[in-house]
Formats: sequence, C-alpha cells, structure tokens
Amino acid sequence: MLKALIRTMRPRQWAKNIFIFAALVFDEQLLVSTSLLRTLAGFALFSFISSAVYIFNDIADVEADRQHPEKKKRPIASGTLPVGAAWTAGIVLVVVTLGLAMLLGVEFALVLAAYLLLNLAYSKWLKHVPIVDVLIIAAGFVLRVHAGVTLISVERFSPWLYVVMTLLSLFLGFGKRRAELALLAQGAGSHRRVLDGYTIPLLDKYIMIVSGTTIVAYSLYTFTAPNVPANHSMMLTIPFVVYMILRYLYLIEVEKAGGAPEDILLTDRPFQIASVLWSLTVLAVFYWS
Repeated sequence: MLKALIRTMRPRQWAKNIFIFAALVFDEQLLVSTSLLRTLAGFALFSFISSAVYIFNDIADVEADRQHPEKKKRPIASGTLPVGAAWTAGIVLVVVTLGLAMLLGVEFALVLAAYLLLNLAYSKWLKHVPIVDVLIIAAGFVLRVHAGVTLISVERFSPWLYVVMTLLSLFLGFGKRRAELALLAQGAGSHRRVLDGYTIPLLDKYIMIVSGTTIVAYSLYTFTAPNVPANHSMMLTIPFVVYMILRYLYLIEVEKAGGAPEDILLTDRPFQIASVLWSLTVLAVFYWS
C-alpha cells in the first residue's frame, strides 16, 4: 500500500515545481545560502501539496480512470490503494504541509492554500470547461513562480517572467490536450469530458497563437526587463527557447508524445540537452557576465 501511495503522489511530477526557483535564479540570489535553503524547503513543500492534489484528483476521477487505457493502472483506479486510505493520506499531507509552510511565511502558506483550493475546484468542476481547464493549469505554474518570490527578499525580479510563464504553460496545456485527443480518438470524451469541447484543428490554432506569443514575450524579456545585463547577453538564450518549443511541437505532432509534458523533460535527450544549455547560458549571463 505504501508503494501504491507513493505512486499516487506522482514524484515524477515534482519536476514541474522547479519553477519555484525562478525568483532565486533571476534575482541573482542563487549563491545566497539563506535564500537557497528557503527555496529548497519551499520546493519540497510545494511538491507535497501538489501530491495531495494528485491524490484528491485520482479519487475524483476513479471511475473515468478505469475506462482509460493507461490511467486504469493507477493505484486507486486499479484498487491497489483503497479510497479510504487515499483520503486519509491526502488530508494528513495537506495539514502537515500547510503547517510547515507557515514556518516559511504566511504569504507562502497562502500561496500553497490557493494552489490547493484552485486545483480542488479544477478537479470538481473547472476541468470540464474548455479553455478554462488549461487556464487553470497555467495559473498553477504562475503560483509556483510567485511562491518562489514570497520566499526571498526580491530586489530585481521582473514581472515579465509571469507573462512568459503564463504563455508557456498555456502552450504546454493545449499541447497536452492535443496529445490526449489524438491518443483517445473517437472515444476521447468518454475518458475526459472536456475533450468534447476541442478538436485537433482548433487546438493547433491555439498552439500556433500561444507558441508564437511565448517566443515574442520571452524575447522582449531578454532585452527590456530591468534586471537583465545591459549588454543584452540574455538574448543568447533565445535560440534554446525557440528550439525547445519547436521540439515539443515535433514530439506531439510527429512522435505522438506530449500527453505528459514532464515525461518529455525526463526522457527526450535533445530536449534535455537544450534545457541544460539554456540553463548554463542563463547562469553565465547572470552570474559571470
């Protein structure tokens, strides 16, 4: 049962919470030990609250998951983890996590609570509303970034990153919906009701709009944000962002991947190389230029 609970907590999904480090890196506090330790603690707590969300979501989706070709293998859907045990684990995880979050600050705890409530509303109602479902996913990523801001004393963090994060998460969200629609084909709506509100041509249009806007917004950030170096060296990171967006499009349309964006980060070698090169270039620009 413990293994089943850990699987339900989705530790692989914790990679999404890396965005909590945005404020630390882009405000040039990565080498400040106090800020780094607070952000690491915040990352752990955000991971735990997101795991609680996954537990509650799987409880809410148990019947639909049993009809899905892949999700039927999830512990709650398969019966490996009893619903009662899942409820108990989820509630304990929320209480402990929010209690520990208070030690890092009231504002941080409120961000975690907002993330929890938003996702509970998503699991119950909002995930069935086309477009709104992806906007909620985007809001979750913006809250991750804001959580990082609340943990440190920010001096020069640019609001442009909120814009970029919103657009990037919309891009990933619509890409995920497209991958799901392509995988499930005619029976998509019976597995995820919201998919009845989408078509692949419509999602392709959304993706085209959001991907182009993401590239433009990120490019504007690299030379207009108040905290980037005056020599415009941050623009050196633009090609990596363009490549990663194009690579993701290739994967969802040609390789039929993208149903789980975090799997791309963990398994696709070209995407990983581009991510590492982007990260190293950002560090060089902010910390060694």
